[in-house]
Amino acid sequence: MVLCGLCGLPAQARESQDPTAPLGWQAPKRTQVVTHARLPNLQGIFCDGQACTVILSGQSVGLGGRVNGYVVSAIGDESVVVSRGGRQWRLDLFAENIKSE
Repeated sequence: MVLCGLCGLPAQARESQDPTAPLGWQAPKRTQVVTHARLPNLQGIFCDGQACTVILSGQSVGLGGRVNGYVVSAIGDESVVVSRGGRQWRLDLFAENIKSE
């Protein structure tokens, strides 16, 4: 019985390895990939006197709304401030450049 128990031990160790892999080869460790969401594209600002709505990347959102993980922090006449991860960006309606604040 002891002999049968010892014979099964090496077989269990080999089961977790790929039998076709070269000797000593181990699978590479998986690394976590961090992706960065693109800043939303400001396409329009609409105000009705009391509240404003903006069009960001084709989505209509108000103050506090989320698009691609960015939160609308402020809405002005010609710009919108979005924030994410403690950083803020001002998106101008007719600007070429995006300014980080």
